[in-house]
Amino acid sequence: MTEKLHLSPEDDFPEDLSKVPDKDLQVLDSQVERQLDYEYVVEGEPNPETEFRYYDLDEEFEERDKRDT
Repeated sequence: MTEKLHLSPEDDFPEDLSKVPDKDLQVLDSQVERQLDYEYVVEGEPNPETEFRYYDLDEEFEERDKRDT
């Protein structure tokens, strides 16, 4: 996992989030959220790839919540 605080659209992103450990998934989520915030502030709108990643992560967290119950 990268040590960067944000994950740009050009950075690698896991193909299968279900294989990413919980802690790494949380770090990845934080990086994508920081990038999304940056894009809104600097560019006025999110990059479609960043937005897709954000929703993909959200879906994975929802799936994990279902599996934990």
